[in-house]
Amino acid sequence: MIALGTTLKAAVSAAALAIAATTASIANAESWDMPMAYSASNFHSEMGVVFADKVREYTGGKIDITVHPGGSLFKGGEIKRAIQTGQVPIGERFMSAHANEAPLLGWDNLPFLATSYEDNERLWQAAQGPVSEQLSDLNLVVLYTCPWPGQGFYFNKEVNSSKDTQGIKFRSYNTATATIAEALGMVPVQIEAAELSQALATGVVEAFISSGATGYDRKVWEHLSHYYKVNAWFPRNYVMANKQVWEGLDDDTRAAIRKAADETGAACAARSEELANWYFDQLEANGMTVTDAGPEFLAELQAIGEKMTADWLEQTGEQGQAILDAYRAGK
Repeated sequence: MIALGTTLKAAVSAAALAIAATTASIANAESWDMPMAYSASNFHSEMGVVFADKVREYTGGKIDITVHPGGSLFKGGEIKRAIQTGQVPIGERFMSAHANEAPLLGWDNLPFLATSYEDNERLWQAAQGPVSEQLSDLNLVVLYTCPWPGQGFYFNKEVNSSKDTQGIKFRSYNTATATIAEALGMVPVQIEAAELSQALATGVVEAFISSGATGYDRKVWEHLSHYYKVNAWFPRNYVMANKQVWEGLDDDTRAAIRKAADETGAACAARSEELANWYFDQLEANGMTVTDAGPEFLAELQAIGEKMTADWLEQTGEQGQAILDAYRAGK
């Protein structure tokens, strides 16, 4: 009887200590806000929640991340600066959106260089080192990246060549898309993804280049009629942390976050590839014409792509050439 009482007391004490430790862990948790630019239903945002859950688990509750999708905390164009200046410790942004500030970050927007998920991953492996160094100079640490499906063109009419695109107001989201618009005789208009539906409804923009994901998320069939598949590139979003915040973490916490990031990045890429054709099916089911670009239009786009790659190499010099050389050597 005495032994049983002793055992019970020991069990109760152990349980109390465990509860106290958990309570202390929660009380001492660092709360991180994580702004994201895309809607909560977009797979990038969904994977952001997966990442946050993994970080919470792997750090034993030490880091508690709250995801804010859809530009609800900071608009897409404000996210990088918010992280750089420490307004938030972590967030996600479209990497090539910063190519005007650092041309190297446009590595994933070189048309027709890497036109499959496999090639895009190989290109990222070639670019990862230089890109990480560039981001470090910008007070950022990249945790994981995730590709969008291949980029194609949305129009409200049949388009066979640049003869059909003159004067169209074209949504641009970075320097590459603005360059393509101008080369095709269109007028680039800077619009964030969260503002796209309203811009289409009000006629501020009439066409854009993106993946099937954006078209599905924004129900663009309400305004546009045609989607042309070209797989021009597979742009990447990246989750980044403030460099000072990152370096202020202990080794175990950084390792736990890296583990969560590696797992999430791989799962996000797989999800992107899984959804690519499904998005096309949804566009068609809602009345859009989804087809490959015609030979004349495609030839024009490829010529534009060659010039854009040459221009990028002029801007990035030896670093850019080293990325392309490493990528081509691995093919």
